[in-house]
Amino acid sequence: MTTQLKSNTWQLQDAKAKFSEVIKSAAKLPQIITVRGEETAVILSMEKYRGLMGKKPSFIEALMNCPWPDVELELPDRKAEVWRDIDL
Repeated sequence: MTTQLKSNTWQLQDAKAKFSEVIKSAAKLPQIITVRGEETAVILSMEKYRGLMGKKPSFIEALMNCPWPDVELELPDRKAEVWRDIDL
């Protein structure tokens, strides 16, 4: 018979058997799932997950908050466009 390793670490077979308990425990502390003794996955509360994900800035916000405001990018030289005559 297998047992829970630490208060927040579960062997996979135990986590499957006591899934409801694992989920309830995740509200207090992230729950680590092990497979063959290796830490493989973590179950987090939604609050903790959202905190980790945070609000991602838009592309414009990222450009406006650039840590190197004095850096100028060099644009490659553009070749003059060649126009061709077409009959309509």
